[in-house]
Amino acid sequence: MTTLYETRYASSPEAVKQYDTTQLRDEFLIDNLMQEGKMVLTYSHYDRYIAGSAVPKQSLTLESIDPLKSTYFLERRELGIINVGDSGSVVVDGTSYALGHKDALYIGMGAKEVVFKSDSETKPAKFYLNSAPAHTNYPTKKVSLEDANKLELGSLETANHRTVNQMIIGGVVTTCQLQMGMTTLKTGSVWNTMPAHVHDRRMEVYFYMDVPEEQAVCHFMGQPSETRHIWMHNHQAVISPPWSIHCGSGTSNYTFIWGMAGENLDYTDMDVAKITELR
Repeated sequence: MTTLYETRYASSPEAVKQYDTTQLRDEFLIDNLMQEGKMVLTYSHYDRYIAGSAVPKQSLTLESIDPLKSTYFLERRELGIINVGDSGSVVVDGTSYALGHKDALYIGMGAKEVVFKSDSETKPAKFYLNSAPAHTNYPTKKVSLEDANKLELGSLETANHRTVNQMIIGGVVTTCQLQMGMTTLKTGSVWNTMPAHVHDRRMEVYFYMDVPEEQAVCHFMGQPSETRHIWMHNHQAVISPPWSIHCGSGTSNYTFIWGMAGENLDYTDMDVAKITELR
């Protein structure tokens, strides 16, 4: 099979307080992405979000999976794609979109055929995928890193100087509920999304990339008063429930892709957790 998938069920904050390291990683860490020649998908019961990857040696076609109970993948969904590998293309119902490194593509509900291609078999494209349920169709749109809405946040003094690239988000792309972007930390900075926050009206998935070999990122989750951590490496993702904080600190600077879905599209809709009150 070229498509592999698994289902993750929702966990309550009270249950997560009892999880050991193995169970915490089994429930929230996605560590099987970017398999060459395969499409890998994780279906989460948090907002019915799907995170996955497609690494075509030649081409891979997006197929429906059993949890969707649909005739084609985007029958009731929208899809966001960011290429974290070498150059490739995505063909949507016969129209081809070339995606270079860190280019994004939004595909609206109703697209019946989506095919992923690499320009080179030896240097394949690596497409990171996020998908959420949709209620109507919006046009497919490519967004380069230069097209993104950019926010400069944090400072070197607090080790969190970063550029937030809002790519699939209102004002750049019209979507039903899916939002995606890419945050890059400056040299000397290691903390992302600090101060940490919770947004109970939507969930989030983080995908870590540009993590140097022999380095790692410690991702923090849990309620502000009861935090947990998961050690993560390059091209791994983590599911952040709506009740959980999400932030991380690396042993080097790095980049991460954030994806969100829920009932509120306001990027600033968050409840900040004061640094001094984290436990």
